[in-house]
Amino acid sequence: MTRSETVWIVDDDRSIRWVLEKALQQEGMTTQSFDSADSVLSRLTRQQPDVIISDIRMPGASGLDLLARIREMHPRLPVIIMTAHSDLDSAVASYQGGAFEYLPKPFDVDEAVSLVKRAFQHAQEQQNLVAPANQPRTPEIIGEAPAMQEVFRAIGRLSHSNITVLINGESGTGKELVAHALHRHSPRAASPFIALNMAAIPKDLMESELFGHEKGAFTGAANQRRGRFEQADGGTLFLDEIGDMPADTQTRLLRVLADGEFYRVGGHTPVKVDVRIIAATHQNLENLVQAGKFREDLFHRLNVIRIHIPRLSDRREDIPALARHFLARAAQELAVEPKLLKPETEEYLKNLPWPGNVRQLENTCRWITVMASGREVHVDDLPPELLTQPQDAAPVTNWEQALRQWADQALGRGQSSLLDTAVPAFERIMIETALKHTAGRRRDAAVLLGWGRNTLTRKIKELGMKVDGADEDDGDDA
Repeated sequence: MTRSETVWIVDDDRSIRWVLEKALQQEGMTTQSFDSADSVLSRLTRQQPDVIISDIRMPGASGLDLLARIREMHPRLPVIIMTAHSDLDSAVASYQGGAFEYLPKPFDVDEAVSLVKRAFQHAQEQQNLVAPANQPRTPEIIGEAPAMQEVFRAIGRLSHSNITVLINGESGTGKELVAHALHRHSPRAASPFIALNMAAIPKDLMESELFGHEKGAFTGAANQRRGRFEQADGGTLFLDEIGDMPADTQTRLLRVLADGEFYRVGGHTPVKVDVRIIAATHQNLENLVQAGKFREDLFHRLNVIRIHIPRLSDRREDIPALARHFLARAAQELAVEPKLLKPETEEYLKNLPWPGNVRQLENTCRWITVMASGREVHVDDLPPELLTQPQDAAPVTNWEQALRQWADQALGRGQSSLLDTAVPAFERIMIETALKHTAGRRRDAAVLLGWGRNTLTRKIKELGMKVDGADEDDGDDA
């Protein structure tokens, strides 16, 4: 530690105060002890420590009362609440009140010291944040990755345009967020933005949703209803999952795009509208056109400007910032303090496959906010399904990326002596693969590996591999 951090200990039990004082002082920390919450509050008006560790049950004001006052006076001051093992309600109340962590009694002294050190580190990291947690200024779309910068450039180039845009990307990548951004940065920003998901609307109701209907047009149509096109007049209509639009609706949409007018269901008077269309899909529309499932002329009408949204696995450098944003938002929704990811946890998250993309990461952050026990999130605090990934879940472009991913995850789980595991495994895989390509001929396999045949034979023995060689003659080591 670069300076002597100050810890205030609050407990009416003198023996507890003494034990903590001695343990923390041995670590070079400055301590001050109090036997009541009231005495601490009085001192806080003149002085502030780095960390407070307080019992929950004391004469007079309780530890929870003290915690509530500290949150008002010094919201960034970490408070550790001590409570009994079986006192679950108090533990929950501590977290809800904004405690950094709780320390169950009887506690291990080393664990208590470690917890205080974590609280120091947390306080320092909080001070380094650019914006206070209670005053977030979040950009519309978060992304520093090159692929996302291309998206930003496209939005910027289209900011003075009303041109039709087709957004393509996997489910959960944030296509609607990009559509919103296109609208907000367009000449139509002051007009309505109306969204409709084609996959969420029953086919028999889709035309009514899009174009509206006249009174009595069908059973249940008791009144005239304006469709999404009319609602979006002067603004933007976002048609999500356009690839799921039925063929007959595609035909009607094509006419609207061509003529700028349509008929309500059951109507005989044309309705003229001025609407910008932004469409999105996770499907390959070219393949749908070739399969006869999507009109080619409609595809060309929509595909004027195309924006591709990258998968989350293609913009891994954005994952920490996205996670911090989602954790802050989840904390705001639940009225709790935001969780803080440990660096090794961020690294672990960066190397996961994320088949559900940004939406999956957002849901994971909600889970963490509710379920993670401490303020700081360790790898073991992540949802169980993220801790056990199938071997082929994360496609990689080369072996170096795969190796780096494995090493990051292993170190994140606290493993050590990685080379003792990695090097033999690497050699075994290389030997097995080379022998497979040479139908078991060791001499040829050795050539592929850049070894002499004797070296290959020795490695096979060292690794304890049972290999049936197609040639057993000795050769000179090269």
